[in-house]
Amino acid sequence: MNTETIPNNLKEPIDVDKPKGPEDLLEQNKKQIEYLQRQCRKAGKAILDQEVMIGGLKKDIDRLSEENDNLRRMLDV
Repeated sequence: MNTETIPNNLKEPIDVDKPKGPEDLLEQNKKQIEYLQRQCRKAGKAILDQEVMIGGLKKDIDRLSEENDNLRRMLDV
């Protein structure tokens, strides 16, 4: 008998050799859907956070570029 389990982040491991009836498969699918939904929400939040960070970095780049241009003009005079 194989006691190997499929790696996952579900609360209970999924047994490979466990006989699967329709109810078991439906329950397993529901758990996988819930897990994937949680992961998608995490990824979505990370993407939004990165977009905010990118916006801030673009503003910093513009500000530093303007300061650089001003300093170069002052040195040329």
